[in-house]
Amino acid sequence: MKRTPVLALVLLIGACATAMSQEDLNPWPSAEPGETRYVIRLPEMPDETAHGVELIIGKQLEIDCNRHWFGGKLERQVVSGWGYPLYRLTSVAGPASTMMACPGDEKRTAFVAVNLEDPFLRYNSKLPVVVYVPDGFSVRFRTWSADGAAQDAPAE
Repeated sequence: MKRTPVLALVLLIGACATAMSQEDLNPWPSAEPGETRYVIRLPEMPDETAHGVELIIGKQLEIDCNRHWFGGKLERQVVSGWGYPLYRLTSVAGPASTMMACPGDEKRTAFVAVNLEDPFLRYNSKLPVVVYVPDGFSVRFRTWSADGAAQDAPAE
């Protein structure tokens, strides 16, 4: 009998969290035709300055034994009137690959990433990370953290 109110409360909180997660995207524009919007919500950390986010953008392709990649530029833009950052992948080129011979010529499906000049972002759990990529591409991410021990650099 006592589980019913608790279950109702959990469902209500879940519904509110879903509504709030969609509502917090109001400042960001919808994806343009031909692109997809990805949203990364980061968990709150005690010291967010000791953490970072690495974006990994790419697509699944059938590849051989060579190294494969795309070229592209990740542009940081600002949401007009809000000052919030958004990231857009532009100037996508490729895929490119090394040209080694592949004995047996076995193909496999793998995630082929875009080589980005600077894929690292500041960790901020207060705002979602919003990334726009061309259709067919997807966004992955890694979080990084510092061990907290800073080392002195020698003067030369």
